[in-house]
Amino acid sequence: MAVASGPSVLVAEENVDFRIHVENQTRARDDVSRKQLRLYQLYSRTSGKHIQVLGRRISARGEDGDKYAQLLVETDTFGSQVRIKGKETEFYLCMNRKGKLVGKPDGTSKECVFIEKVLENNYTALMSAKYSGWYVGFTKKGRPRKGPKTRENQQDVHFMKRYPKGQAELQKPFKYTTVTKRSRRIRPTHPG
Repeated sequence: MAVASGPSVLVAEENVDFRIHVENQTRARDDVSRKQLRLYQLYSRTSGKHIQVLGRRISARGEDGDKYAQLLVETDTFGSQVRIKGKETEFYLCMNRKGKLVGKPDGTSKECVFIEKVLENNYTALMSAKYSGWYVGFTKKGRPRKGPKTRENQQDVHFMKRYPKGQAELQKPFKYTTVTKRSRRIRPTHPG
């Protein structure tokens, strides 16, 4: 058996699953990272309207561009934990111990933290960080569903992120770099 001499070679294991690491990091609070604040609307798949934070009341009856449907979404962890605040009312979307969606003026409690999950169908589901398995969901009429009656695979909990009408141009577009076979690779220059 031949033994290679020289610098050691690290072999990356294929099919490594990082989901457990991401899940653990998502649960941990992160006071070091910069908080990210995004403005968008959440379109409900069942009601065909947008989530509204109307003070203490929550509904999914907002029209595109409605001032109560504009949500400030704050991320403050490595993963996908978010706090959602109505831009107009400054009330936070929260889920109480009975599973009811309510608006609260102070969003510091764990009841106001949700885990954003991007589903296979590209919709987003919001699971309560405090009450695992309970999701933000709405009926066809835009009424909130109670957390214990929701499941990830129900259409009631599926949302699409949309920029408010007229706000898309304010968001910085993601710049794509097209790579073709004809693209030249830039080689690092080595000091001579």
